[in-house]
Amino acid sequence: QLQLVESGGGLVQPGGSLRLSCEASGFTLDYVAIGWFRQAPGKDREAFSCMRSSDGSTYYTDSVKGRFTISRDNAKNTVYLQMNSLKPEDTAVYYCAASPAAPTVQAMCTLTFPPNYWGQGTQVTVSS
Repeated sequence: QLQLVESGGGLVQPGGSLRLSCEASGFTLDYVAIGWFRQAPGKDREAFSCMRSSDGSTYYTDSVKGRFTISRDNAKNTVYLQMNSLKPEDTAVYYCAASPAAPTVQAMCTLTFPPNYWGQGTQVTVSS
């Protein structure tokens, strides 16, 4: 069974940091595009960071560029999201997702090739 499981969310003060994890099972992340999405209350789900380990490419939207870093551990089949300098507007449910068909990270993050697999989500709240 193909599955993605996120962990690492929580409550953090503005300016703080969190690291989210996304462990894949039932398939390897080696040759698929994988990314992070988030959905804030009353807003649509948005993609903000994607990567393909086969060529090392990454993609970030302007809203997180320079603050968030996507990475992976091949041995653990896990993708990470390091979030620094968090802001209240980063508050959302965060999801990891995989798009085996996406040829590029841009194709996944712009939803030209939307994800086929989703995690259950983890809440991130940035508040003082």
